[in-house]
Amino acid sequence: MEVLRVSSPSLPFVERKTEGAPQGGGFAEKFWQALEEVNALQKEADQAVLEVALGKEENLHRAIIALERANLALGLAVQVRNKVIEAYQEIMRMQV
Repeated sequence: MEVLRVSSPSLPFVERKTEGAPQGGGFAEKFWQALEEVNALQKEADQAVLEVALGKEENLHRAIIALERANLALGLAVQVRNKVIEAYQEIMRMQV
């Protein structure tokens, strides 16, 4: 399963490159990097399962470990997304 990146024109408030930003990048940049890593783990797990199914790989443990790593990474990404949404909703409820 491939995670597709949402392009910034649909989200104009998210700036990918800002001047004066810290060298490590902002939250948005770190978030995109983390999603790319999750995507890479998902692809690795898919490839490991395919190799086991085709008989190219006899070590089933490698495929199971790859699947669990991908599952944990996806679960973490979902939890971070949920926390970001909760924070956004809390900010929107604030009285000005």
